[in-house]
Amino acid sequence: MKRLKIKRIAITTGGGDAPGLNAVIRAVVVSAVNRGWECFGIRDGYNGLLEPKKYAEGGLISLTKLKVRGITHLGGTILGTTNKGNPLKWPMKGKDGKLQEIDRTDELIKAFKKNKIDALVAIGGDGSLGIANVLAQKGLCAVGVPKTIDNDLDKTVITFGFDTAASFATGCIDRLHSTAEAHQRIMVVEVMGRYAGWIALESGISGTADVILIPEIPYDIYKVARKIEERWKCGAHFSIIVVAEGAKPKGGSISVVSKEIGRAEKLGGAGERVAKEVQDITGKETRCVVLGHLLRGGTPTTFDRLISLRFGAAAVRALTEGQNGIMVALDPPTVRYVPLAEATNRMKTVPLDCDTILTARDLGISFGD
Repeated sequence: MKRLKIKRIAITTGGGDAPGLNAVIRAVVVSAVNRGWECFGIRDGYNGLLEPKKYAEGGLISLTKLKVRGITHLGGTILGTTNKGNPLKWPMKGKDGKLQEIDRTDELIKAFKKNKIDALVAIGGDGSLGIANVLAQKGLCAVGVPKTIDNDLDKTVITFGFDTAASFATGCIDRLHSTAEAHQRIMVVEVMGRYAGWIALESGISGTADVILIPEIPYDIYKVARKIEERWKCGAHFSIIVVAEGAKPKGGSISVVSKEIGRAEKLGGAGERVAKEVQDITGKETRCVVLGHLLRGGTPTTFDRLISLRFGAAAVRALTEGQNGIMVALDPPTVRYVPLAEATNRMKTVPLDCDTILTARDLGISFGD
């Protein structure tokens, strides 16, 4: 394997923010500086290179050990992020005034060369790492770090950010139990996750939910209502329903709020839909709580801090070893390398025969199927 002589590397954080991003940044910077490399951060995904004039201090900022001191525990990202700056599908007005998507990756490659960047550490989900894969195919040395609270990236046991999101959701469900029981209500809790049900599944089981609705199992709302009625007959005059934002009824579709040029479709409304239908069918008072972006913010858990630091250090080791076009992935007890093309080839959804699903069914939790 041919090893590139590295002097300057860049770091980018793209897509939705996740707890642990700053920990990865710190690990990359410290590990790289210890090797004598210079580190730079790209502002807001790739916007810092594609639209540098928007930034008074420049779209590419120097990162030193001093600048990343004390950021491991912080949520968000010191570099900023965006889900609107996809260089593969950059929104641009055409001659007719209508927005269209264009590919700006060739411009991006030139920007890296202009700034004498030898390698890129791309921290992101399937979209961000898909971009990194294209850049690697076009000649840029790129290593990916798997980030998403949704845990839907393939070829890694877990992504950083997921544990914090699932833990927070569980805490919220715990709090809702007391108010639901006090008022004899049905509480519907909508959580993020897009087209994968990992957050809903794990927080729902851990939080002792009665019904969990995930994208992988289309639900029958009448079977959901039946579960509620059964609990009432047994003297349990309240219920907790956890709904993934991508959950859909049998024969129905996912609830989409909007779809804009240059960004992924925005999901929302799944919880409200379930709450209304359950109340209409059962006649029992039902409330919906949407956790939304609360799941993205805040201090990362111990697990997410540690895996973020491990991923960041592993990304620099990969560059030292001459790796390119790969993603660092958790394969306990180690972190291994997998091709970016494989990691972004398909979405990792919840297997219907997995032990976690079986556990939920053994505990009497309904999936509405």
